[in-house]
Amino acid sequence: MKKVFGFVIFLLLGVTLSCTQELTTPKPIAPYTPAVMVNGTLYLSGQIPRVPETEELIKGDIKKATGQCMKNLGALLRQNNLDYEDLVMVNIYMTNMDNYKAINEAYAPFFKNKKFPARAAIQVVRLPMDAEVEISGIAVKR
Repeated sequence: MKKVFGFVIFLLLGVTLSCTQELTTPKPIAPYTPAVMVNGTLYLSGQIPRVPETEELIKGDIKKATGQCMKNLGALLRQNNLDYEDLVMVNIYMTNMDNYKAINEAYAPFFKNKKFPARAAIQVVRLPMDAEVEISGIAVKR
């Protein structure tokens, strides 16, 4: 379990205010950064369906697995003061294209106003930890 702490310090007329925000995201399983902000664009590394609190990998239920991938992306977005509607591009990697419809059914509800980002859906032979789905993205504050 990885806990990310963000500290914001404000100086106003000699008064210092600080706030701490704690968010939980899955621990990276390889040498990569989960999200990188460059010039206002957030690049999100692929998220597999790992539950942050237990590091459990969800398998056997593609809708639940897709939902967990999206929740993991959501935590990274919130850490950077963004939301799902700020996603401009999403890549979905799946090990079985027969899961395409179920993945779409689990994915769509995360976009409350139905402003979907551009997207690619790609079948792959294998994913890290033998996950069945992985989702990456790019976000820009709109």
